Amino acid sequence: MKDVNLKAQYTASHALVIGIDDYIHTSPLEYAVSDAKAVASVLEQKYKFAPGNIKLLLNEDAQRDNIMSSFLNYADRSHPDDRLLVFFAGHGHTKTGYRGEVGYLVPQDGDSEQLSTLIRWDELTRNADLIPAKHILFIMDACYGGLALPRLSAGAARFLKDMMLRRSRQVLTAGKADEVVSDAGGPLPNHSVFTGHLIEALKGAAQTEEGVITANGVMAYVYDRVSKDSQSDQTPHYGFINGDGDFVFKGLKKLSQQSKTDADILISVPSVNIEQDITQDTLENRVKSYLSDKTLTIQLHDLTVQHTRKFIAETTSDHFPARSTFSNEKLINRLTRYEDCTTDIRTIMALVAHWGDSDYQRLIRNTLGRMTDLIGPELGVISMPFWIELRWYPVILTSYAAGIAAISAENYSNLNVLFNAPVNSSDHPVSTLPQVLALGKAISQLKINNTFKMIPGHERQYTPRSEYLYKFLQPQLDDLLFLGKDYERCFDEFEIMLALVHADLRLQENPDASGWGPVGRFGWRYYRDISHSPFPEILKIVKKEKKLWYPLKAGLFGGSYKRFKIAAEKFQTSTLNRLNWH
Repeated sequence: MKDVNLKAQYTASHALVIGIDDYIHTSPLEYAVSDAKAVASVLEQKYKFAPGNIKLLLNEDAQRDNIMSSFLNYADRSHPDDRLLVFFAGHGHTKTGYRGEVGYLVPQDGDSEQLSTLIRWDELTRNADLIPAKHILFIMDACYGGLALPRLSAGAARFLKDMMLRRSRQVLTAGKADEVVSDAGGPLPNHSVFTGHLIEALKGAAQTEEGVITANGVMAYVYDRVSKDSQSDQTPHYGFINGDGDFVFKGLKKLSQQSKTDADILISVPSVNIEQDITQDTLENRVKSYLSDKTLTIQLHDLTVQHTRKFIAETTSDHFPARSTFSNEKLINRLTRYEDCTTDIRTIMALVAHWGDSDYQRLIRNTLGRMTDLIGPELGVISMPFWIELRWYPVILTSYAAGIAAISAENYSNLNVLFNAPVNSSDHPVSTLPQVLALGKAISQLKINNTFKMIPGHERQYTPRSEYLYKFLQPQLDDLLFLGKDYERCFDEFEIMLALVHADLRLQENPDASGWGPVGRFGWRYYRDISHSPFPEILKIVKKEKKLWYPLKAGLFGGSYKRFKIAAEKFQTSTLNRLNWH
């Protein structure tokens, strides 16, 4: 979750730049000092790092004690909205212990025969926890081992503002333990292969089509160019130490220009050819392997049950008491914890809804049903209604993830099952109703209580719940399904379908009912400028295709174009046309 205290800007920019050619106990290098000076120059000239905020340690100034004291000074010198870049050009060293490889940086006075004179890599990363700066990027023109870095999915799409509101610790190294750094022969004279490509990336080669340069873009560019360079026998290593934000070099001016409308920029991290172990036993890979083989249907069922039970155990009243007092801090804390509890079940449901056929629809129904079993007041306990209503949040999250995933694959049969799955109602604990009606009630209550307006940054939004979910779900769904810029269309279509199916089922119960359905972010776009709203576009498509429209063929609206038309007309007249936002 975003850090609610952070801003979509940098207060100050800091850099610790280290270059060592002349070692006391180790063979000299030729271009490390030149590399360090060039990086410092790019940061100052192109990215306007203040000269006083760039600490340059060269040769004898780069002894162990001075490097560590300079780094630890940022614990007091930096602030939460700052960024810090640490660049090191010099020797690396790897020592193998019983737990595996341990990586070291070799300072100017370091002796690889005496480990106490070196700087252990994880000593830097652990001490980074003491530094308030929200974004820290380590760039190491050295080869060493002991790195376990999860990469951002190649070619993933991310919102720029969202990344600025999340903390991150990222690292890019020149190579691994068994590789030799090329100290010359790169694309630029007097620079190593690694830093030569790095400087080109920083000067603009890593810029996206949106005009943005981020650490992930730089890292992907350098990885691709160095690994393919004819003068190189090294493969850079990069990824996250922790956090899921991104160090931004360029693009903040464009973001600030859009801040008045709370707009954002969806950027793509450049894709590179990364050799990955596709047999790695991650949850995503297990679900995909089970879905691809019908003989493994039982295994998928058991895996889903296992994670559903885990979710239920983690969201009981012991963990989320309903009699607790309310505060904004407690609200944000609960939202974050609910989000963490649903990560795995969202992954499973999204993949099943996207790839699964009719054989897996019972799994969708049963999972959603079990997730709602514990929702409702506790007998004999004086509950705070707000916390009871918030128990629907994990179900809303999971339903959105599965529904958007189904739409992205045009798997409307699974969307139909999702909307009509019988779930418990908090108003009637012993009865069930279609999932879409239960969601409508829950969303309505959360709106009445202005739940998402209490989250900093969402106070003035017309549809804060929808806008929050739009930003929150994007990274996970893009990693799973590679939606890119198609994500917005899928999200809007899901919310429109949610509203229209909700209106339709209410009308089936009572033909005189209003055509109300939960209004998402498409609503205010309809209100402000109908020509740019996705709602009338869907109406045009249905009017043209009628009963051949895929959702109708899949059984939504009872497969009836007449039912859809009535629901859409009533929703438009009684809900959309009556929106009155100021």
